[in-house]
Amino acid sequence: MKRIQERTQSLYWRQLFVTAGMVLLTLCLLGASFFSLSYNYARGQQGEEIASKARVMSQLSLSYLENGRYLDIEDLQDDLDFQRLASFAAIVSDVHFLICDTEGHVLLSTDETLDGKTVTVPPERTARILEHGSASWRDDLGGVYPQKRFSVGVAAVNPVTMEQVGEVVAVSTLASLDSMWQGFIGLFFMTAFVVLMIAFMASSVTAMRQVKPIREMVEATRRYAEGDFDIRMNDYGRNDEVGELAASFNAMAESLQQTERQRREFIANISHELKTPMTTIAGYTDAILDGAIPPENEEQYLRIISGESRRLSRLVRRMLDVSQLQAIDPLRSGAHFDLCESMRRVLISMEKKITDRELDVEADIPEGPILVLGDNDLITQVIYNLLENAAKFAYKGSTLYLGLTLLDGRARVMVRNCGDAIPAGELPLLFERFHKSDKSRSEDKDGVGLGLYIVKTILEQHKEKINVTSESGVTTFSFSLTTK
Repeated sequence: MKRIQERTQSLYWRQLFVTAGMVLLTLCLLGASFFSLSYNYARGQQGEEIASKARVMSQLSLSYLENGRYLDIEDLQDDLDFQRLASFAAIVSDVHFLICDTEGHVLLSTDETLDGKTVTVPPERTARILEHGSASWRDDLGGVYPQKRFSVGVAAVNPVTMEQVGEVVAVSTLASLDSMWQGFIGLFFMTAFVVLMIAFMASSVTAMRQVKPIREMVEATRRYAEGDFDIRMNDYGRNDEVGELAASFNAMAESLQQTERQRREFIANISHELKTPMTTIAGYTDAILDGAIPPENEEQYLRIISGESRRLSRLVRRMLDVSQLQAIDPLRSGAHFDLCESMRRVLISMEKKITDRELDVEADIPEGPILVLGDNDLITQVIYNLLENAAKFAYKGSTLYLGLTLLDGRARVMVRNCGDAIPAGELPLLFERFHKSDKSRSEDKDGVGLGLYIVKTILEQHKEKINVTSESGVTTFSFSLTTK
């Protein structure tokens, strides 16, 4: 029972049942409308046909009456010619005729079951016929017949005097109407069954086509949660919502896989970066405590421990900076700031480092304010990191360039230094977390490999990109910001 409930609750079965139910309901409504309209139409057509036959018979009866041949009922019943004519008409038309006087008394009947019986049309029927000229109804004719029959009465009127001299009632057994009605019902149910089967199969195929990708997505999601980051969905070449869903899932999986790969690399890199200073600190500290280091050398090793502690502190601080940057949306406020002023402040703060490296500075910064969209503090950090990196790896005595130009409503910042050329294959790796080239590892003992990664992160949050070129010993970093 539980398994059945689970199946009926699935999307496939629910869609199948809903579709089949809608088709069935539609067929029922159409069938009811079809039956009603077809029956009323058939009854109306038959009524018109019977009324036409009754009018012909009334004209035949009237001609005999006009000649004065029938003074009483016996005269009419004794006229064999007329009886044969009326019987022939009844056989040909599949209708029985009742020839009556103005009071509804049946003078002559073609229905043999009424022979020897005194039959009178109900007074209310006769009154309607004489008042309106014709009338139709469905009853047992006042108990004359065991079952209801369809009757049409027509008044016999003298065309000269316009005097009503009687009436003719045509009685049908409804056999033809019932036969046609049964044929309609049989045809409808057969058609409905075929349509319902086709709709059921089409709905089953459609539901399966829609549910199959969802089931695959459920399975892919389960496997992804279990750690299979290589799983992807098949979009089956569909351009509908299912195809879009599959494409979105694959894009999400690709993004999460990349994030996971970056996380693992981050953990591996940070483990490596933390391992060295912590090992140094622990090793030298234990050596001093154990007395393995002579007292006259303790100060030297304590300085090493102090330096590694500060490097560890810088590493942790940079990691905190990266973590905080990921939660910032600098464009949300829509604030503007003076980029020229920020660049000047960075140059002033970098004065000591530039002097220590014996560098000349070429600053190409416009005098007037240039307002750009973004976060002032974050962009200042970008410029500082780029300038610090350029000064760190520039040749002593070379020229350091910091410039700002305007082009097509955008402010372009460039930082350039003269030093060792960076291999083309290494340029895309400069902005990765903890990336340090072999040369920079030997020259930059204090760096942690996060400065350029922070630059890239900040600019990406500003919807901008960092560009780098290195040719003939000249390395240039550049980025752009939207002006006011």
